Amino acid sequence: MNQQDIYELVRDGLRCVEEELACHARSEIHLVDAIGRYIQDSGGKRVRPALLLLSSRLCGYEGHLAYKLGAVVELIHAATLVHDDIIDDAKVRRGRASVNARWGNEITVLMGDWLYMTSFHLALSQRHFRIMDILTDVTRKMIEGELIQLSLNGSLDITEEQHLDISRRKTAFLFAACSEIGAILGSAGGEREELLRHYGLNIGIAFQMVDDVLDFTSDETTLGKPVGSDLREGKLTLPLIYLLRDGNPQYREMVRRVLGENGSGREHREAIIRLVRHSGSVDRVLAKAYDYAMKARSYLVDFPECEARSALMAIPEFIVRRDH
Repeated sequence: MNQQDIYELVRDGLRCVEEELACHARSEIHLVDAIGRYIQDSGGKRVRPALLLLSSRLCGYEGHLAYKLGAVVELIHAATLVHDDIIDDAKVRRGRASVNARWGNEITVLMGDWLYMTSFHLALSQRHFRIMDILTDVTRKMIEGELIQLSLNGSLDITEEQHLDISRRKTAFLFAACSEIGAILGSAGGEREELLRHYGLNIGIAFQMVDDVLDFTSDETTLGKPVGSDLREGKLTLPLIYLLRDGNPQYREMVRRVLGENGSGREHREAIIRLVRHSGSVDRVLAKAYDYAMKARSYLVDFPECEARSALMAIPEFIVRRDH
């Protein structure tokens, strides 16, 4: 099953999710409404809602709650991106001006708060308190992940495990929540809820690892934002961690110089990007991402054969092969 087949399977459901987003990201306040439309129109792959819809279908549920909760997880994701762009002083998101670049940090931070509160208002209105507990816990972990990352920014001594902890918190736990929520909606039972939670967690880790690689190997047009953004922002991700750990000792001084330039030294930054591309670090990270993706598939083996299972089995490979 290819990417087009996967999205075709949940096309109607994603259309309902978009309708929910259009309804709940609107406001009588002109500024909030304008930014809400701008964020929704920016698109995105809608991987998280698709994962929730497919997990729900796998467990026998295709009702309206899946559409509403699909909108909830996408609103949470949008809120994190809005806040991240402020923290990173990002100017571009998905190929056009970021919200903070267009409206300024003061307005944007409040808009991020508004998106969080809107997502929880929608979730709470469904009165499914176990799912609400999962979503609030995940959101807390995502914020903790950002705080941990900020505390380590600029450090050359961040370990692989520290980076993986950040990746789990900032990315993978929301993927895990999406697949677990699908199992809960389908009343699949505790064992299968746990299997789908682990499935989502592992593809979430793989997703973030590929993101880390693309920041070094892609181009701005494809990626929708400048390459080398993590390095410019002082973040050492797994490709660079491997380079520093196993590469020539002089690389450490080069990276230190780039971090000391606070993103202003384009020539040195581009030299580091070339080193990462040719050092073997990229292949090591992609191999690790593939391992997590294949591990994710192992959690689906006890589920019955169906189109939703086939799609979920295909998603991990689609994630590790994506180019943006």
